[in-house]
Amino acid sequence: MISAVKPPSTTAFVVNDTTRTGLLSLRRKISLPPLPAPTRPFLLCSSLRLSLKPLCVSSSPKVLGSRDDGFRFRCNTYGAERSESVPVPEEEPRSSAAQKVKISIYFATWWALNVVFNIYNKKVLNAFPFPWLTSTLSLACGSLIMLLSWATRIAEAPKTDLDFWKTLFPVAVAHTIGHVAATVSMSKVAVSFTHIIKSGEPAFSVLVSRFLLGETFPVAVYWSLLPIIGGCALAAVTELNFNMIGFMGAMISNLAFVFRNIFSKRGMKGKSVSGMNYYACLSMMSLLILTPFAIAVEGPQIWAAGWESAVSQIGPQFIWWVAAQSVFYHLYNQVSYMSLDEISPLTFSIGNTMKRISVIVSSIIIFHTPVQPINALGAAIAILGTFLYSQAKQ
Repeated sequence: MISAVKPPSTTAFVVNDTTRTGLLSLRRKISLPPLPAPTRPFLLCSSLRLSLKPLCVSSSPKVLGSRDDGFRFRCNTYGAERSESVPVPEEEPRSSAAQKVKISIYFATWWALNVVFNIYNKKVLNAFPFPWLTSTLSLACGSLIMLLSWATRIAEAPKTDLDFWKTLFPVAVAHTIGHVAATVSMSKVAVSFTHIIKSGEPAFSVLVSRFLLGETFPVAVYWSLLPIIGGCALAAVTELNFNMIGFMGAMISNLAFVFRNIFSKRGMKGKSVSGMNYYACLSMMSLLILTPFAIAVEGPQIWAAGWESAVSQIGPQFIWWVAAQSVFYHLYNQVSYMSLDEISPLTFSIGNTMKRISVIVSSIIIFHTPVQPINALGAAIAILGTFLYSQAKQ
């Protein structure tokens, strides 16, 4: 039986006493004299601490042979009420910490692979100025890697249907145009200049979404476009090796990738294909689209002559350059799509901005690209505007 004990002047216990035969059950109320506050808890139970709160006592009788042997009871005490609770620090779940580590690895890998791709891609284009074939080889290499991964069960093949490929087609068209346009740009101008112009992609995204899709944005988003456009314009005007084809290639790439992102959101809606497999399917369809156009624009005869010239000038390592730029192109895009599965579009946009900074800086250092202070200022303003755009769109 449980009874509440009030702490004024007397402490009372209610004890059940049962004889060995079980025929007689006595209920006794034992009154104890008042005890000093510091000693009372220790007499009640040795494990108690000093407390001014009411106590509840639970007695559990135990019979020891006969009634004369007496009886024993066990008392358990606890606070009847808790007026305050002690805050317990919550430890971060291991899964959350592991997720952050995973995303950090994705970002670091994404940026590193992109830097390596841009370096080898520029080397190939300097010796072999045929961007259509170079773009085709990049897509062909990625498609081959994924087909072998599916065949050997390294990666699980996606389950697709006709509707999936139909929705993927406009994404592949936009991806193909953007990929070729960016490669054409890098064949004519410095890598840093191409990426400075491509940092203006958010401006194209807002304009297309506003005037073609009817979307509206906060005022801060429109204000963030001013440093983006102004910085890109300043960098373009002060570029020492300015080329109109290179400039237009970067601009067309921006517009194409905006449409690719819009079509991707629609195509991925309701689909269970992972980011890695989605990009693999995208590469294969883009390869089918690009191959006939590459043959028509450049042609095998020009490719053969250009290949012989490049190998004679660079040596056998030129083949390694071509293989490296093709492999790293697929890997960095694949990791970026895998990152999209784990992070929000805002985080992805910020990561993409930081990626461009790493590419611009590394290309300037490796290729010794001459940069004027006003040109560097324009690049910094454009990248700052891209970051502000990411924050304003949150």
